[in-house]
Amino acid sequence: MTRFLRAAFVLGLAACAGPPGPGPATSELKFGYCGSIGDLAAAKAAGFDYVELPVRDIARMSDEEFGRAVDAQEYVGLPTPVANNFLPADLKIAGPAVDKARQNGYLEKSLGRMSRLAVRIVVLGSGDARRVPDGFPQAEAHAQLVEFGRRAAAAARRHGIVIAVEPLRKQETNIIHTAAEGLAWVKAVDHPNFQLMVDFYHLASEKEDPGILLTAKEHIRHFHMANPKGRVFPLDASEYDYAGFFANLRRMGFRGGMSVEAKPATTFAAEAPRTLAFLRGALR
Repeated sequence: MTRFLRAAFVLGLAACAGPPGPGPATSELKFGYCGSIGDLAAAKAAGFDYVELPVRDIARMSDEEFGRAVDAQEYVGLPTPVANNFLPADLKIAGPAVDKARQNGYLEKSLGRMSRLAVRIVVLGSGDARRVPDGFPQAEAHAQLVEFGRRAAAAARRHGIVIAVEPLRKQETNIIHTAAEGLAWVKAVDHPNFQLMVDFYHLASEKEDPGILLTAKEHIRHFHMANPKGRVFPLDASEYDYAGFFANLRRMGFRGGMSVEAKPATTFAAEAPRTLAFLRGALR
């Protein structure tokens, strides 16, 4: 049995792939699903344009496991242009435990693997990795984030990747909570391979004005989407006040990717096509 067929068998993708799902969105805006290699077939069948992969899970694979992942992606044939969950929790980028040599080694390994999977945007959320220890000077932490951003951007550029900073709600980290703060980090790094993404769930949780999309539009490279009420699949305009966010996204003329980072309230198969129809209709 070839490695290609063995990978398909091990991951069970051949059996569950089924017929191809609906084609890509008619606009240039693409819709993806935040999942794993094992979710590729189901995402394709549901009609997603791509899957957004978890960097840290793939970075810790053995070479053999990674080879099977590459084979599986090729077998299913669904693009994976974006990845998230960049840094493991113990790879600190702020505070007294920063280890630049370890950071650099991880950057090369993880970004090299992402490049092999044709990833072009890596989302930098990683709330635990960037969490500032109690009592550590905030100004020094910000300086560390900027210095890390410059090294990460240089490594990303070598691999043809853009790192997109993800602001996270206060419950998930204690630094860089809003898109405005993320934009300030991006501007301080001042590198074309270090840009911004916006997750509607975090924007809504922090009650940030969606007008930030217009302010930051030159630096926004990606979006995440969820219904903030339970972080579930968005299904209908009546379930939450999406209007301002959608209006500004249309106004900024964004033509990149929006990944659904959420769980279904019932089943993936039932809700994923409804989510795609809702988003495509709202942003047409």
